[in-house]
Amino acid sequence: MSEARLFLLQRLTALVMAPLVLVHLVLIVVAVQGGLTAGEILGRTQGSVFWGLFYGIFVLVAAIHAPIGLRNVLREWTGIGRRPIDWLMVAFGVLLLVLGWRAVVAVVGGGA
Repeated sequence: MSEARLFLLQRLTALVMAPLVLVHLVLIVVAVQGGLTAGEILGRTQGSVFWGLFYGIFVLVAAIHAPIGLRNVLREWTGIGRRPIDWLMVAFGVLLLVLGWRAVVAVVGGGA
């Protein structure tokens, strides 16, 4: 993929992630201040299509966004060639996707 397309893709994923991060952080503050336990939170999220979609989308865009940014840092700060970094970041993105979706299934579906 061209540098211009990666630049655009990272900016588009940031646009999607910004409101998701904001909602996630607000929920954390509300849950902590409300004294909710982990069990109570899981009781509210299990079986919820909304929260499954919310966090599923969150995981997808984060798994695209983060490797692009890390790729740029590695290219600027290391002597590693472009191809190895690109393949390493593809693997990193897949890892984020798999682990993230496992977490979503565990929180929404009730099991790991």
